[in-house]
Parts: sequence; structure tokens; C-alpha cells
Amino acid sequence: MKTTALGTYTVRRRSRFDIWDVLIYLTLIAASLVCLLPFVHVVAKSLSNDAYVIANKVYLWPAGLTFEAYGKIFADASILRSLYVSIIVTVLFTILGMIVTICAAYPLSRKQLKGRTALTFIFVFTLYFSGGIIPDYMLINSLGMLDTIWSLILPLSFSAFNMLILKTAISSSIPVSLEESARIDGAGHFRILFSIVLPLCKPILATLSLFYAVGRWNAYQDALFYIKMNTDLRPLQLKLYYLVIQASESFQLEATNVSLSNPEVLKASVVVFATLPIICVYPFIQKYFVQGAMLGAVKE
Repeated sequence: MKTTALGTYTVRRRSRFDIWDVLIYLTLIAASLVCLLPFVHVVAKSLSNDAYVIANKVYLWPAGLTFEAYGKIFADASILRSLYVSIIVTVLFTILGMIVTICAAYPLSRKQLKGRTALTFIFVFTLYFSGGIIPDYMLINSLGMLDTIWSLILPLSFSAFNMLILKTAISSSIPVSLEESARIDGAGHFRILFSIVLPLCKPILATLSLFYAVGRWNAYQDALFYIKMNTDLRPLQLKLYYLVIQASESFQLEATNVSLSNPEVLKASVVVFATLPIICVYPFIQKYFVQGAMLGAVKE
């Protein structure tokens, strides 16, 4: 009902059926299920009894609920040691990566820097061309970093792609007048960076930190090449890799000397074990991640 000066009348709103809205929702639901159901299946296998997994009777719900696989993971000193190595490497890698990225992005975002276009082109060039795996291995070997924790931190600690995102975000979100006002008050580059630029770029910094952390946490190829003799430095993902390639063989836990009748259960439990830390961290920076992704998408 709606009342006007001429009287009261009824306003009827006709609900319009839009087939495109339905298709969009169905597509989003299907995409979400494609991402979620495999992980649910892995969790169900990790909590199921070996006999049900061998008989392929486990789908999206555990059959014969048991935590035996997780108990054997915590009893295996090598897996816990790999988890500790992954955490240390990821934290140091993320901190160093963000420091280098900020130190490169801030100067390149300032228009008064001479030659910044050429320097930016050099960084972009590395996104399309690289030396390759063999030169990288020869370089790490010549630097004496094989079988050291620094071989997992230093080589990939800088991402030109992340630097370009941060550079674009700083250029688009920090007004020139704000920097000029700070200069009038006597602020230098470091004062402007720490007091103005970084506080205003918290969303994009949180986003890039997540990129660095997730990328390092999931990586195992460099550890496969660089960590050969010192098995104590194997990260959790490399440990998982060895479990996967040995799935067709009878697997025996190194520390407990206990064999599993079905290594698929152990693989599933280790996958969940390796994924949980990222899942636990993500909710705390989700709001910054959405804001930072949109902010970094704006072009100059």
C-alpha cells in the first residue's frame, strides 16, 4: 500500500525471472563443489578404517571412524620435523620476500625516480624469461647453499609479479599531495614509507604476504633438487611427495617401524595435516585479501 495526496493505492511489483542469474548461481555452486568435494573426500579417507578404503567404500563421509592415521603421524618424528622446517622456512621466506618487495616497489612508484621505466621493464622481463632449472642448480651449488635451509629461502624470496602489484597499489592509492605535505613537514623517504605508505597499504600487504606464504608452503620442487643428503631439512610437502610416489609400495614409518596396510590412508591424513595451517590462517586475513586483490587490480 502507498499513500499520496490523491489517495491510497496498491503498488504491485512484478518479480522478473532472470535465467542469467540462475546460470551464474549454478556455475558458482558447481565451481565451489569442484573445489570443496575433493578435500572432503580426502578428509573422509583420512578418518576411515583401512578395510573400507581398500574396498573403495569411502566417498564423502568416513566409514569406520578412526584417528589411527593421525596418531601415527604424530608418532613419526620425521613428519613432525618436516612440519617444523616448513613453518620456519615459510615465516622467514614471507618476511624476507615482503621486505625486498616493499624496498623495490616504493622507489619504482615514485615519479621523481629517474629511469624507473627501464628498471620496471627489467623486472617485467624476468616474468617471461628465466635461466632454467640447470643454471639455477649450478648457481646454488656454486654459492655453497646445497643442503642448507637458505636454498629454500633466498632463491625465490622475491617475486616480480608481487612487486608490480604493490607498485600499482602504491601509485593508485597514495596521493602525491599527501607525500608533498609530508615533505614540507620535513619527512624523508623512510618516514613517508613507514608512517604513510605502509599503513595505507595494509590490505595489499596482507594479500601479498598470503601469496608468499601459500606459495612457499606448497612448494617442494626446489627442496627436491637442493636437499639431498641432509634429510632433516626436508619440508612437509617434500615428505608428502615421497609418500605419493611410494603409494604402490608397502610404506613403513621411519620412526615407529609400523606398517600401514593401505598407504592411501596415510597419504590422505598427511594432506589434511599439511593443509590445516593455511586454512587456520586464512580467515584472519580474508577481509584484507579481498580489499587487496581489488586494490592491486587498479592500473595506473
